[in-house]
Order: sequence, then structure tokens, then C-alpha cells
Amino acid sequence: MSQTWQTHRERGSVFSLKLIAWLSLTLGRPAGRLLLYPICVYFMIFSRGGRRASRQYLQRVFGRPASLLEVFRHHYAFASTLLDRAFLFAARYHLFHLEKHGLEVIAPLIKEKRGILLLGAHVGSFDLVRSFGESSYGAVVNMMMYEDNARMVNEVIASRGGRERMRVIPIGGIDALLRAKERADQGEIIGMLADRVMANDRVVRVPFLGREAVFPAGPILLANALKVPVVLFFGLYMGGNRYQEHFELFADEINLGRASRPAELQAWVTRYASRLEHYCRLAPYNWFNFCAFWGAPQEESAPPEVRTPA
Repeated sequence: MSQTWQTHRERGSVFSLKLIAWLSLTLGRPAGRLLLYPICVYFMIFSRGGRRASRQYLQRVFGRPASLLEVFRHHYAFASTLLDRAFLFAARYHLFHLEKHGLEVIAPLIKEKRGILLLGAHVGSFDLVRSFGESSYGAVVNMMMYEDNARMVNEVIASRGGRERMRVIPIGGIDALLRAKERADQGEIIGMLADRVMANDRVVRVPFLGREAVFPAGPILLANALKVPVVLFFGLYMGGNRYQEHFELFADEINLGRASRPAELQAWVTRYASRLEHYCRLAPYNWFNFCAFWGAPQEESAPPEVRTPA
């Protein structure tokens, strides 16, 4: 990839997110969804890079060239989940039909207060985990994310009278690992999205949708440090007000051997990419990647691959 996700600015800003949240909560969800059509048309016209990346991904997941309508559907699904964030931040969970799969995996772990590393991806809505963990089971959910993104989300929550700010452990802080370990040891959930490479990340190259792609090694290295159960979570948007929440046990615990660490790391990331591919095929319009994930001819370079020391 020509740039890391950290250097690629997300579409939108605090102002635009606040505006969308205000319009949605004031006019209601049906009216808010109508506004998504002109917004999507705008980005389809003026965001050529995003349009190309969408078409590249859809061609891989469908195994054939994607039509312009399918690219629009991809953009519209993304916009729909952004709209729904306003209602999730306001804890209006009753507006959604939430179909849950794999509760038997995560519920006992929460009750036992073992601590959980919850790995997700930019698929559907990861925000749904708050409706499950905090509302249904009283679990405390901490998100590991870059501080600027966390600050933007919390500003939007506060502006709309959100009941509780997102609990965040900033990635890149010198004490990030210690804070994550402390909260996991207290039986809390540590959430992290594991499908995007940021600046200076160690990376692993694994097969994904028919071609080698770059994934971060950090989430698996974090699991190795925390020594807690690892659960995958995917909140798929199924259209209308319907979502599916999928929980899968990924590992009871990850222990990387010293001498075998590079090979084991490769195997774990390959397994994660395989599960991500499964859900991309299950709900193709749900993976919100709008940069050239597999690279493009005009790109200058890819993120450096850093070998994990033995």
C-alpha cells in the first residue's frame, strides 16, 4: 500500500459527524437514511481513490468485475453504519433488530471475569459490542485506538448527550500495554480492530481474497502479552435496521514460542485473515476499506515488513 491507514485521513470530521448525528437524532432514522443517497453520490463522484478501492475489493470478493451499482451499494452500506453510530452512541438500541450468534462463546468468559481480547475489523459496526457488553452483561469494554480518533468519537458522544464516553486505551502510548494488561486482569474486555496497518507497525504478509496482503502483527503480539482468551467479533449490517453480531473463540490463550515466534505469528495472522475473508464473503458490502489494500501499479512502496525477533 502506498500509505498507512494512520496517514490516510478518514472521511469526515468532528463537525460533519456532529451534523450527521444531529440531523439523524432530530429528524429520525428514516429521514436520516434519505440524506445518505446524495452524500453517497457526492463521494462516488469526487472520491476517485475510494471508488477504485471499492471496485478492487468487490472484484476480489465476487470473482468478477464489480458494477457501478455494486460500488454504490458498498458506499451506501458504509454510510448507513455511520448514521447508525449516532443512535448507538445515544444508546437507542431498541431501534435495531440485533441477531446474535456465538453468545455461548463469550457470555461464560464475561461471567468468569477472565478478561477478553476482542479482535474485530472494519466490517459492519464494531460499536455494537457496547450494546452487548455494557447493556446486556454489564461488561466493561475498552477500545484500543489512536487518540485522535478516540477524541473525535467522544466529542460526538458528548455533543449528543451520550450517557458514557468510550473507554479508550490510546495506541502508541508508552503505557498502552500496561494499561491493557491491568484492565484485562480486572476481567474487562479489550477491543481492537486488527485489519489495518498503521505507521511503524510490524507486518505479516498472508493470503487474503486470492492475493497476498499486509496485516499488522500487533494484535497477535498483544494477545501473546495479555494471556487472556481471544474472541473474534463481527457486527454485520444486513440492511434496514438489521444487524448480525458474530462471536467466535479464536484462542483460549496465545503463547508464542521464542524460537518459533515468526512461524507461529504467520499462522495466527493467516487464520485471522481467513476468518475476515469468510465474513467478507458472507456480507460483501460490509468491509469498509477505501484504500488500495492490495496495492496498485502507481504506488511507490509498501509498508516495511519487520521480522519479529526470535
